[in-house]
Amino acid sequence: MKTVTQLSVFLKNEPGVLAAICDTLARQGINIHGMAVVDAVDHAVLRLVVNNTKNAMLILEERGMLVMDNEVVQLSIPNKPGNLGKVASKLARAKINIDYAYAAAGAGTPRTTVFMKVSDTKKAARVLRGA
Repeated sequence: MKTVTQLSVFLKNEPGVLAAICDTLARQGINIHGMAVVDAVDHAVLRLVVNNTKNAMLILEERGMLVMDNEVVQLSIPNKPGNLGKVASKLARAKINIDYAYAAAGAGTPRTTVFMKVSDTKKAARVLRGA
């Protein structure tokens, strides 16, 4: 378990916008470790965890995008039924709210990577040590 900086990028919700961002970051050697897109009526919010947050933020802002950064919890847990529920239960017992989360694991892979925006990142880090 560790905390990482996540970027939230506000985008037009139209074809090609995500592709352009991914291509731009790739050309600068920036690798995407985690990503989620949430759509709204007239825009989308792209959440990114990348290997070079500062450069990614600069690149996206130079292209006129509104970018915000915040800390999220990153976990690597065994890819087995019930493990994510155990993590959520630990946080609930500690009165820590999960504002949002995103995760991915391929079928048959041994671990799942989870990114969570929580109400108290420092407390969550203490609660989830060793999770």
